[in-house]
Amino acid sequence: MTQPDRTACPCGSGQALADCCGRYHAGEPAPTPEALMRSRYSAFVLDLPDYLLATWHPSTRPSSLASDAATLWKRLEVLESGVEGERGRVHFRATFREGRRWSVLEEASRFVREAGRWFYIDGNPAVHRLKPGRNAPCPCGSGRKFKACCGLA
Repeated sequence: MTQPDRTACPCGSGQALADCCGRYHAGEPAPTPEALMRSRYSAFVLDLPDYLLATWHPSTRPSSLASDAATLWKRLEVLESGVEGERGRVHFRATFREGRRWSVLEEASRFVREAGRWFYIDGNPAVHRLKPGRNAPCPCGSGRKFKACCGLA
């Protein structure tokens, strides 16, 4: 008998991947725009472009997504989310690192539900550069000082 994957979900829920975003990656419909957005963030972390394309509304979906191994997604913060009928919104911040540079992507995303499934439509992204000091809290959200956490990488 195969044991379920107990790896922590990248979305930051504190749950195991198999119990959280992994089930949506496997085909279960996300029940809310926030759940879909968290699963899409996890798909970026795990490099699952097929899932990202499948959950992107056809009216705004790109024809392909290039893999981006240079971007290391480190932390997700959901600031606000809501649903009004068949429309949803999620405002989030995602912290990432490219080489030695740290940045935050902040976006107010729009979602729509069609035939019982939520789809990402678009968002208004803004990227801000971070310059964490050695004794500052680590941007990954660990609660440790930067120099003792990701500053070593």
